[in-house]
Amino acid sequence: MEVLSVGLSALGLDELWLGKPAWMWVMFLVMVVALLAFDLGVLGRRRARRAQAAGNPAQVEEAQSIGVGTSLKLSAFYIAVALAFGVWVWVTLGAESGLSYFTGFAVEKALALDNVFVISVIFGALMIPRHLQHRVLFWGILGVIVLRGIMIGLGAALVTRFDWIMWVFGAFLLLTGLKLLFNRAAHDHAPDLERHPALRLLRRVLPVSPKLDGQKFLTRLPDAAGRLRLHATPLLLALVLVEAADLVFAVDSIPAIFAITQDPFIVYTSNIFAILGLRALYFALDAMIHRFAALKPALALVLVFIGGKIFYNQFFGKLDPAISLSVTVAILLGGVLVSLWQTRGAGGAPTAR
Repeated sequence: MEVLSVGLSALGLDELWLGKPAWMWVMFLVMVVALLAFDLGVLGRRRARRAQAAGNPAQVEEAQSIGVGTSLKLSAFYIAVALAFGVWVWVTLGAESGLSYFTGFAVEKALALDNVFVISVIFGALMIPRHLQHRVLFWGILGVIVLRGIMIGLGAALVTRFDWIMWVFGAFLLLTGLKLLFNRAAHDHAPDLERHPALRLLRRVLPVSPKLDGQKFLTRLPDAAGRLRLHATPLLLALVLVEAADLVFAVDSIPAIFAITQDPFIVYTSNIFAILGLRALYFALDAMIHRFAALKPALALVLVFIGGKIFYNQFFGKLDPAISLSVTVAILLGGVLVSLWQTRGAGGAPTAR
């Protein structure tokens, strides 16, 4: 143990960075890179081999796509890794940090699930075939990891410097949750993608190809003079819109996680582990999303509870983290069970494309 301590000290990994030893951050980032490499490398090569063995174009597309069964298995794997990391946090940093991590993971996972509807609309509007959606989601996750890191860093700086910012977060979460509860029609309305600022900005920078070019985000097409010009494919449009959608959802997500804990390590790790499994879970949820109608009001209640908890903490002292975790899980589980009961005769047929 002493040798390990000396080694970490020599490498500078025992120095604090955002309140935690640098080796903890390095270990977490190594895990994330390993999971992404597993997804892109091992699973990607497996899909490629199945595609090469396929006999016709339809079979190739089917081999390259992720089925519901595979989606559920991958999602279970990612959740197991996230929970194992939470156990390590509990053992290493104490029960309070462990409870905060699990509460944050549950909230962020639930909020991430709300992205599925918007992502499904994006893929449907741009007519992205199922076998290419995993490519957009993979690169989208990479972008989210960077963007969330920046936003969490800014949030941590604000919380540290301005005590009153937690009151703002609390009021925002309360109002957002109440709006979702009592104005659900506006929330469920599909976004107008043609008017989306990110899409309009991209079209000003690059001409857009009307059709896909395999797995390419960019392609070269002749202009009116016959010269080859770089064009964005619909696949790149989908990626830009998926990233923009995450920025919108992060506006709810970041205040919610800071309402649970202000520890940047817990905030970032719970966020990223919740998002990492979203790509794997998307293909199953997209096929069954019609069966989870009651999940959105449950998410709204979670936001109201977390917003109210901020005000409780300010007036009466910190609420027991075990209570926060219990209430959060109970609300989300209740939303899932009510949804399944309401749609018990609907089955799990895939949504139409």
